[in-house]
Amino acid sequence: MDSRSAPLVLASASPRRLDLLTRIGLRPEVRPAHVDETPQAGEPAEVYVERLAGEKARAVARPGEVVLAADTTVVVDGRLLGKPESDEDARAMLAALSGREHSVLTGVALLATDGDRLASALSSTRVRMRALSPGWISWYVATGEPADKAGGYAIQGLGALLVASIEGDYETVVGLPLALLPGLFERLGLDLLDRL
Repeated sequence: MDSRSAPLVLASASPRRLDLLTRIGLRPEVRPAHVDETPQAGEPAEVYVERLAGEKARAVARPGEVVLAADTTVVVDGRLLGKPESDEDARAMLAALSGREHSVLTGVALLATDGDRLASALSSTRVRMRALSPGWISWYVATGEPADKAGGYAIQGLGALLVASIEGDYETVVGLPLALLPGLFERLGLDLLDRL
């Protein structure tokens, strides 16, 4: 099958990523990827998110498809903050971010299975959190929203109340910087306009 007309697959269970794609007219098949998300020893955060995006794309790929995958992490003081493992973990993450600036990194990968061609890119955005009182942190954790979010917050949800400012691409923080897509398609010899 010609990859220009190949089905598009989103290798993610994230409703936020799917919503971003549907807003621009894409209707991918959703096929969540399950990969080991443990960082490699000494691996820079920028390399980590791009590597994971590529691994997620490969994990779900079938012949004749174009697969889109992404991975997002939060970095503060050189530490990677993924998804909290518990409410206590979410509280600790939010306390670490309180009143400070941090980076949100999203790696995006696009795989064309005909010829096994992979293109990936990275987007980084700076986010400053308000100073959060214990009451605010407890309230937010009790909403359940931090559970599956990198860094323990969702800027597109109630977490918007915790954020003082951002510098960069908002969609990077949500988890899928759409501005990267045209270039990734072009690098594989594809045209995103063919799908819109």
